[in-house]
Amino acid sequence: MDSDNFRPSRRQFLGVFTGIATVAAAPVYSKTFGFLRQAGDIRRIRMYSQRTGESIDTIYYANGKYIPEVMAEISYFMRDWRQNAVKDYDPRNLDILAASSKKMDTDEPYLMISGYRTPRTNRMLRGAAQNSYHMQAMAADVRLRGRSVNQIAGAAKSCNGGGVGTYARSNFVHMDCGPIRTWRG
Repeated sequence: MDSDNFRPSRRQFLGVFTGIATVAAAPVYSKTFGFLRQAGDIRRIRMYSQRTGESIDTIYYANGKYIPEVMAEISYFMRDWRQNAVKDYDPRNLDILAASSKKMDTDEPYLMISGYRTPRTNRMLRGAAQNSYHMQAMAADVRLRGRSVNQIAGAAKSCNGGGVGTYARSNFVHMDCGPIRTWRG
């Protein structure tokens, strides 16, 4: 193999970070929001969409930076599947999702019910907030098979990173990176 022409794939490159994550402890920054410290210096998200059948299991943040190519993949994954519309997904909400997952000590992927929504899709959904953070690509509705909605909501609330809605009858939790607030639906 010609070493001058060797270019590792993104997966090979990110695999190095996975190994580092198990060896090195994530640094703590005194001016960083608490939930970001919980997310770690190497941040990973695992999700599955039953609507599209797609899944994502990826490191999206390493060495103090969000990885642009991965953020584009996540934005596509979080798209409005009804309209097939993509909007850049807010990384702050990924941090809330990742930190919540770490707080629950689970590697289980989130079942993503709703990510980004176009205004058209939002209007179609009964009970959706008129100015939903979903329309700004700043929210996700999720569930985990191995955790109750109260456990998921409790972890999200402890992050103090945004809004948390608990929908026990519909079996999902809404997380967004807007103002800190809580509600039951």
